[in-house]
Amino acid sequence: MSVATESTETFASLNPATGEVVAEHPVHGADAVAQALGRAREAAGWWRALGWKERRLRLLNVKGALTRNLNRMAELIHQETGKPVQDAQLETIMAISHLDWAARNARKILGPRTVYPGLMALNQRCELEYQPLGVVGVIGPWNYPIFTPMGSIAYALAAGNAVVFKPSEFTPGVGLLLAELVEGVIPEHPVLQVVTGLGPTGAALASSPDVDKIAFTGSGRTAKRVMAACAENLTPIVAECGGKDACIVDSDADLDAAADAALWGAMSNAGQTCIGVERIYVLDDVYDRFLGKITEKAKELRPGFDREAAYGPITMPGQLDIIERHIKDALDKGGKAVVGGAESVRKPYVEPVVLTDVPDDSSAVCEETFGPTITVHRVKDLDEAVEKANRTSYGLAGTIFSGSRTRAMEAARAMRSGMTSINAFAAFAQVAALPFGGVGESGFGRIHGADGLREFARPKAITRQRFATMNLTSFGRTEKEMARVLGLINMIHGRRYKR
Repeated sequence: MSVATESTETFASLNPATGEVVAEHPVHGADAVAQALGRAREAAGWWRALGWKERRLRLLNVKGALTRNLNRMAELIHQETGKPVQDAQLETIMAISHLDWAARNARKILGPRTVYPGLMALNQRCELEYQPLGVVGVIGPWNYPIFTPMGSIAYALAAGNAVVFKPSEFTPGVGLLLAELVEGVIPEHPVLQVVTGLGPTGAALASSPDVDKIAFTGSGRTAKRVMAACAENLTPIVAECGGKDACIVDSDADLDAAADAALWGAMSNAGQTCIGVERIYVLDDVYDRFLGKITEKAKELRPGFDREAAYGPITMPGQLDIIERHIKDALDKGGKAVVGGAESVRKPYVEPVVLTDVPDDSSAVCEETFGPTITVHRVKDLDEAVEKANRTSYGLAGTIFSGSRTRAMEAARAMRSGMTSINAFAAFAQVAALPFGGVGESGFGRIHGADGLREFARPKAITRQRFATMNLTSFGRTEKEMARVLGLINMIHGRRYKR
């Protein structure tokens, strides 16, 4: 079975737009988690023994199954998160692309290869390979319930591991459907299992000595608790913990494109995007024109659960209070609402809010809001924009709009973030070959790309002596041999280097 079943207690998955029950799911306790991990350990041995070619074939068939069930998955995401069906379809498409890339590239990235031994070890043949960790625990979020965990699940499976997935309690059905599709393609052993429940279920997974790595996505506060649980067994963890991402608009930027991208980055998925735009820094000479454009566009957006709605409800009810607090704090400190205001919070929806003149010490600028709100700031030049963009403990992603390739690249490199996109919003998330992750309070480690594959494998170094030569690691070495080696080292490394 790909789903743990040992539980009599249940919890409800609710549609955040209507409050209706989508489904009832079991609350899996520590015993159920332990049993799932035991099955995963056996599955991991079988999965690893299949080899690269067989795993690739099976994962590509999983990709095919998910593609054929794309609309079914998107409708379930729509029901559990409230996001528009088309946004759910786009999310699933991106998950499919990442699964495809991981399956096709795992052997090339992780397979055995020879390494040059260096002059002192020419008699050694050196090989490097990446071996599976064994069992990977994935704790997923609710805002992108298929795309985000797929960045860990697909890469962990492609690297040869078995996975136990604990989806968010707000979106358990998405995880269960994914496990169902995997089991349909790989029925022999449960290489992907799902455990459902609340916080204690995730804690049981993180604290188990039978898990070899945890991949976590969520708040920094929860990440610290997960890390503390992992520390008990020295279990390594890769963590993505949200952000307070900035968009910079240069003087020569395409303002229509910048306003469109920044608004999508801020408002899509009701602003519930870890890499979403929460702050915009606009150079002084184009500030008024840009503000006019983004204000006009924002006024046209409408939240709802119907097909014409721009975005859906706030999925997690507790987030509504945070959004309202941030808006009120910004206004109380002298900020202005050019679109919406505190009255825009109409549970379970939040209408678009655009704030200006917000002080840098306000919670709307310093803390992750995770709602369809945005602050727009005037800066004198690109250096000030970058400096203010970096004035945060977060460091996940960023966006830059500029007509100058040189200026944009310099600013992108200077941004304290794991990813930066120029003249588009979050293009890096669509590119499976690029690593995804942050710095500071945004977490550490990487998913996606070659770095994401290596995140779920351990490097193994092997040397094999090809022929005998001077043995310097022996009590039988002679002074003559040592003198010869010292002379060689001095000849190779002792010279002075000039500019």
